[in-house]
Amino acid sequence: MMNGDERRQAIIHELQGASCPISGSALARAAGVSRQVVVQDIALLRADGHDVVATSRGYVLREGEGQPCVPTRLVKVHHGVDDVGDELNTIVDLGGAVLNVMVNHRVYGKITADLDVRNRRDAERYLEGIRTGKSYPLMTVTSGYHFHRIAAETEEQLDEIEAALRAKGYLAEILPYEDGLE
Repeated sequence: MMNGDERRQAIIHELQGASCPISGSALARAAGVSRQVVVQDIALLRADGHDVVATSRGYVLREGEGQPCVPTRLVKVHHGVDDVGDELNTIVDLGGAVLNVMVNHRVYGKITADLDVRNRRDAERYLEGIRTGKSYPLMTVTSGYHFHRIAAETEEQLDEIEAALRAKGYLAEILPYEDGLE
């Protein structure tokens, strides 16, 4: 049986070698502990400075050697709830990944949630979660205005994604007071 330090090192090792998110349940099975223990370990790893991110598909590690450096861009978009699927599919169909969603609320400030939508299956999983849950997309608190951090293999792909979002009327202008929201 591993002690806590050994278990957390094993979790980091698993995440470093992963090519996709690993669920808390899978980490718990590998370590022989409950999922709640893994959640507590993740919190301790974050407090130790590890950039462990929870996505809808599991945990990912965004740090360290060997992590590919891909271009990312913050885009501001505006549309209705019925257009969320088209927006996400437009991005992933052009080779992009939607890393997160962020709103700039006038009272609560910047609110960010990780999405990690990389293909149509991920987009559909996200949309199904919205449809079957008792929740609404984060963009509803700001009348449809929101930001996405998107990633792609090249800057040219990011340019193409922005052009497609603009052509569909989704792209919104980043205002001067929003310029530092990165």
